[in-house]
Amino acid sequence: MPSLSDDDAPPPPAEDASGGASGAVGLSSLSLVDFRNYAAVRLPLAGRFIVLTGDNGAGKTNFMEAVSLLTPGRGLRRASYGEMTRGGGSGGFAVRAEALGALGPVRLQTLVRPDNGEGPQRTVRIDETQARSADELLDHLRVLWLTPAMDGLFTGPASDRRRFLDRMVLAIDPAHGRRAADYERAMRQRNRLLSEGRGDEVWLAGLETQLAELGIAMALARAELAGLLAAMIAETSDDSVFPKADLTLDGGYGFPFEGRAASDLEDEAREALRRGRGLDRQAGRTLEGPHRADLAVFHRAKAMPAALSSTGEQKALLIGLVLAHARLVRAVGGIAPILLLDEIAAHLDPGRRAALFDIVEALDVQSFMTGTDAALFEALGARAQHVTVANGRVET
Repeated sequence: MPSLSDDDAPPPPAEDASGGASGAVGLSSLSLVDFRNYAAVRLPLAGRFIVLTGDNGAGKTNFMEAVSLLTPGRGLRRASYGEMTRGGGSGGFAVRAEALGALGPVRLQTLVRPDNGEGPQRTVRIDETQARSADELLDHLRVLWLTPAMDGLFTGPASDRRRFLDRMVLAIDPAHGRRAADYERAMRQRNRLLSEGRGDEVWLAGLETQLAELGIAMALARAELAGLLAAMIAETSDDSVFPKADLTLDGGYGFPFEGRAASDLEDEAREALRRGRGLDRQAGRTLEGPHRADLAVFHRAKAMPAALSSTGEQKALLIGLVLAHARLVRAVGGIAPILLLDEIAAHLDPGRRAALFDIVEALDVQSFMTGTDAALFEALGARAQHVTVANGRVET
């Protein structure tokens, strides 16, 4: 039975993730224990392209999900930790990686212990030392992803776009995740006080001050990201196979931001919360703030909302956004991100597939790609490490 002990010896060093070429950030090995359909597997990783092929249900996306757990959050599926444990396994799981990170070679681990009655608990270890929080992973890696579940981003609920936006912000501003979590906690406390009819003015005022400071910081960080991303998109060639997008951000507040100091915005947000207590009590929720924000995306060449574009155009716009964000992360954060592109090639014609591969190669990032048919990746040729996935096993 595979062990989940913290004292397990790490796997032996593997080949540098750069394949001896650029020395860019990337994984050199990944080990899984009791994760999804993997009992125990270790895969040395070489080169910039890792292509995983196999039948549906073989475990390709599971492997990518494991990589996504090397960053804060619940991974690319946003599943509970209990859902990630292997049926018939120990009740917990381990994801271990060796990498060339932003600070040099590093060993990263995400461990989830069996449920002890309080729900599965995640522990992050960096070079065999327990991290204070998963946020410390961002010192070493930035992981970005695009999955089929995101295909409805432009037509789905605003909450999906906020989550997408916040993941983009987090990749260049590691403090954003903590601000968002603290904001949600303070908002729940205020909502509870209002619903219970408790008129504790000092407590409410304190929570509203906290909400104003955190909320404006979140809104400004999102606005900055949108501006930087727009500038990065503007640098893209007009004849790119992935169309340019225009972005419009509704910050969730009913007052303008432009040209105003953050302290003034905080004062107005705090006053809006105070004035809105009655309406918020009646609604059972807070009606104004960054939790109400939305991101609108437009197809620039057609001057059309992305939500009204064809399915193919929406996919191309989304790919263009993710690629522009990858360039931004490298330019602003100074860390080459790892790209997870799940089932990326299936719905692209051969020309766009080849163009995508060339663009990703030019980014000089490590990328993981999945597909059911190895022929979809022929244009990569010898540039890729090809991995066959079958029934929770991997073979190169």
